[in-house]
Amino acid sequence: MSLPRVLIIYNEPVLPKDHPDAAQEHDVIEATGWIALMLEEAGYPLRQLGFSYDPRALLDELRDHPPDVVFNMFEGLATQTATEVSVVGILEWLRIPFTGSPSHALSLGRDKVRTKFLLQGAGVPTPAFAVIDSGDAIPRWVHGWPAIVKPALQDCSVGIEQGSVVTNHGDLEKRIAHIVERYGYPVLVEQFIFGREFHANVVEIDGEMICIPLAELRFERKPEQNLWPIFSYDAKWNMETEEFLTSPYDTVVKLNPDTQAAVDDVVKRAYRLVGLRDVGRIDLRLSPEEQPMILEVNPNPYLHGEALIDGLKALDREHESLFVSMVQAAWKRAK
Repeated sequence: MSLPRVLIIYNEPVLPKDHPDAAQEHDVIEATGWIALMLEEAGYPLRQLGFSYDPRALLDELRDHPPDVVFNMFEGLATQTATEVSVVGILEWLRIPFTGSPSHALSLGRDKVRTKFLLQGAGVPTPAFAVIDSGDAIPRWVHGWPAIVKPALQDCSVGIEQGSVVTNHGDLEKRIAHIVERYGYPVLVEQFIFGREFHANVVEIDGEMICIPLAELRFERKPEQNLWPIFSYDAKWNMETEEFLTSPYDTVVKLNPDTQAAVDDVVKRAYRLVGLRDVGRIDLRLSPEEQPMILEVNPNPYLHGEALIDGLKALDREHESLFVSMVQAAWKRAK
């Protein structure tokens, strides 16, 4: 049986190299290269396309070299983050099968506010929160200090830094003003949860939903460093910063059976609730009472990270098997 023709699409960087948010743009190119190599080794006929502001490049490619499946690595332009959804909308409109989550899940995943309301309404545990939108008066924060302030329509830890954690109303007002000036409304204010932080990857292989063994972010900060235990942009992307160097990442972390069962339950509920498909990552913290609390639901997460590679290996599955399964699942959906 012949294998489907695959087109890998990805976003070309648009930010200047010295822009503070530029690092996350280049990560997708490295990951795309690895996926292309693995699919080529598996025998798939393959083309690649990177593009940015002009969607005609995508439309021309689809017309001139029609693929059977699009492997979607397009994460949205840093200057127009909603393009992540727009590109998938084009594929859905043209009825071209693609890997990863559909447009409605991507829309929810990049909108922290609506995701929080959805989790709350469905009874999936998540920290208490408030939303500041379009010049609303800032309400008194009633959920206890500290709180953390986030831009509601960004991902990849963009806009998260040490100043995001506030301990009084005056600092809360200043931080909200800073986020609005840099990223605009809405702004999400969230109860800060002290406790262990985990990334929970979920994959679907051969029709089976699998919770990958957890990865834990360990915050090894000394008191004199005066650093909050958060996975900030610097901790994630800037390798020479104190935050990066004091945020080691452990993979294949085991919890006690009861806690693990509770984590797996809320992770799967969040995955289904937001409508993720093929692969997703749920960020969570364990409260001091070991209650899992969902921080974010991430469609189409980074596919070449240690957590995913090591987690699949711990389950006796090859990294390549995930990408092959994603292509085959998309092709099956088309049929």
